[in-house]
Amino acid sequence: MKFDVAIVGSGLAGLSVALHLAETRKVAIISKRELLDGASNWAQGGIAAVLDSGDSHEQHIADTLVAGGGLCDVGATRFIVEHGREAIEWLIEQGVPFTRDTSAELGFHLTREGGHSQRRIIHAADATGHAVQVTLESKVRAHPNISLFEHHCAIDLITSDKLGPRPHHRNAQPKCHGLYVQDTQTGEVHTFAAEHTVMCTGGAGKVYLYTTNPDTASGDGIAMAWRAGCRVSNMEFIQFHPTCLYHPYAKSFLITEAIRGEGGVLKLPPEAGAAAGQRFMLAHDPRAELAPRDVVARAIDFEIKKRGLDYVHLDISHKPAEFLIEHFPTIHARCMELGIDITKEPIPIVPAAHYTCGGVVTDLVGRTDLPGLYAVGETACTGLHGANRLASNSLLECVVVGRACAQDIVSQEKNGTPYLPDWDESRVTDADEEVVIAHNWDELRRFMWNYVGIVRTTKRLERAQHRIALLKEEIDEYYRNFRITADLLELRNLVDVAGLIVNSALQRRESRGLHYSRDYPETLPKALPSILTPNRR
Repeated sequence: MKFDVAIVGSGLAGLSVALHLAETRKVAIISKRELLDGASNWAQGGIAAVLDSGDSHEQHIADTLVAGGGLCDVGATRFIVEHGREAIEWLIEQGVPFTRDTSAELGFHLTREGGHSQRRIIHAADATGHAVQVTLESKVRAHPNISLFEHHCAIDLITSDKLGPRPHHRNAQPKCHGLYVQDTQTGEVHTFAAEHTVMCTGGAGKVYLYTTNPDTASGDGIAMAWRAGCRVSNMEFIQFHPTCLYHPYAKSFLITEAIRGEGGVLKLPPEAGAAAGQRFMLAHDPRAELAPRDVVARAIDFEIKKRGLDYVHLDISHKPAEFLIEHFPTIHARCMELGIDITKEPIPIVPAAHYTCGGVVTDLVGRTDLPGLYAVGETACTGLHGANRLASNSLLECVVVGRACAQDIVSQEKNGTPYLPDWDESRVTDADEEVVIAHNWDELRRFMWNYVGIVRTTKRLERAQHRIALLKEEIDEYYRNFRITADLLELRNLVDVAGLIVNSALQRRESRGLHYSRDYPETLPKALPSILTPNRR
């Protein structure tokens, strides 16, 4: 199959790139499940942008830099913040039904979240991601130049150095010509030839036992780009969302930051004995519940471990019921299904892996180290998020960089692609022991949670590194000998990404932002990104 552009992933980054390209290019969108199954569809809070005259680019940049722990790339931050308003206007043009407010300058309600000095989060009630994705999905499905491949799992990139000897000089830089993709419903592997490939596969939350991410978040784009020779940066900075609903039937349900922004307070639960019902955030940070996510997540982790708790409470029941139902309808409805009335009682919560701040090193139009390969969104590391992402900057980055990526691709002449060989499975057999995959998957996620979580030590990281090496050997052997399955592909990617997280964490001999080490509790005077380079470079 031949396309001008192959986009892997169907979240906000992928759909934005596709819609900006589709007027002049033939585009394929490859989605592991259905188009709406990515993390963007789950985003509750909103999109941060300067949309009011009382706010300014300088304030939004300053807030981002403070949250980022000195590690944000200032140029990238300025570029994304300054293009924020036009990104929002484009989404409004597409028909995204943001919550209106007739008293606001732009006519839309703006909320405030932790780390922001102003109300600048435009949102659609408490299900912004869903509203955006549904709107863009209908446009993508209707566009004649966009071909959709749902239930298709990317395997690996095809680079020129894998295509046999080249006539020109030996040291020419490899180029990306497309990728191999498995139709997960038939098991068949297809070759996608594309002049430009764009990785929009999201983050790697599934590398942890507890995560707010959907099952699709297995770091595929990061792992594939790494194997193809691209550098990755800042992989140790995994954001743990402080407030994930704690309930046996509520897998991965996130309680938005905006609950704290609107006055929600964190308290100790009944199991804390005499301290039950006490607020605890002020003992950890003067900004209390409105401190950045890493501070709040560490404080909750501290209280849980210190007191032997399973969870803590988030209480917003002091607000009027009508206000809560209007502003947080999704959370109110889901909690009611589980027997929790947020208008009358607190919500049990725990921290959970939420966002991968690092990723494939790119410039501001999404170009990676490999010509022909781009990465946009959570897969990429532009430098915007630094050591900790500021709430609601992620969807903004998807739209701004997605648009810039499409413009860069359109500015280039079409050159076509060389002949690409078919996928070869002549030397593999059907797997005899599928239980190996399930066992390795479970083991990986459990030790990553225990050893590479919110608080780290060198010893824990080294333990994880040792186990990753053993797992990788086992998984690579399995991959070489047996026919691939979606579970095997995801596990192979997760173990690669787990290795990148651990190796980056071991490289950082300080505590900064989301990376907190008991062995190196101080922050060094100079902030430097951690960059890993694959052997083949």
